[in-house]
Amino acid sequence: MDQHLKEETLSTSVLYRGRIVNVRQDRVKLPSGKTAFREVVEHPGAVAILALDEEERVVLVRQYRQPAAAVLMEIPAGKLDPGEDPLHCAQRELAEETGLQGNSWRPLGWFYLSPGFSDEKIYLYLAQGLSKVPSPVPADEEETVEMVKLPLSEALDMVVRNELKDAKTVIALQLYRLSAP
Repeated sequence: MDQHLKEETLSTSVLYRGRIVNVRQDRVKLPSGKTAFREVVEHPGAVAILALDEEERVVLVRQYRQPAAAVLMEIPAGKLDPGEDPLHCAQRELAEETGLQGNSWRPLGWFYLSPGFSDEKIYLYLAQGLSKVPSPVPADEEETVEMVKLPLSEALDMVVRNELKDAKTVIALQLYRLSAP
C-alpha cells in the first residue's frame, strides 16, 4: 500500500546524541530515483493526560517552556522511559505533576508530534475519578509547574479562541469532545 510514495534509507549518520533527543541525517532514495537528505529528531515518545475531576474541570499545568520563551498552560505530560508502558508513564506523570491519581483510565489515541522532522509519538489518555495520591510523589527536579483547574467548557472555549497554544492539549480536548457520549 502506498509503496509508490515510500523513500528508501540508503545511509544514516548520527549528528547529535543528547539526554532527551538524538539527531540523525538519513540519505534517502526518492520514488523518482533521485537522492535527498532527511534530518530526523529521534525522541523516545511521550504521554499526555486529559484529567477530568468530578465537577468536569480539566486539570492543567502552567509552566515556562524555554523553546517557546513563554509560560504555557497544558495538560500534564511527560517523556517515556525506554521500554516503559505508556499507561504506566501516564499514571506516573499525573502523580508527579499534580499529586493526583485516576481511578478510571481510557486511551484517547496517539499522534506524531511533527513527522516532517521527528519520530516522536504522543499517547493521550483520559483520567477520571481523580483523588490525591496516598503518599507524595517526588516531582521532577528540573520542572516548576503550577496546577490549574478549569471547567471543561472554558478549556474548549480557550481552544476556539486560540488561547491554548500547546498541540497535545488542543488535540486531547478535541478528541475528548468528539468522543464524549
